[in-house]
Amino acid sequence: MIVIIGMLAGALWGVRNAKQRGGDRKDMAQYGVVGVIVGGLLGLFITIGLEKLL
Repeated sequence: MIVIIGMLAGALWGVRNAKQRGGDRKDMAQYGVVGVIVGGLLGLFITIGLEKLL
């Protein structure tokens, strides 16, 4: 669940960054995909950390 939330947040963050920098649809898609990857990895690490602690 945390991974999915991280992926969605990363996608929104990436698209927002591309819009702020004046990118077109292709730029927004690329930034969104990178955001999904980064958000998913962060969510995975958080999930693993929580599992180790609890």
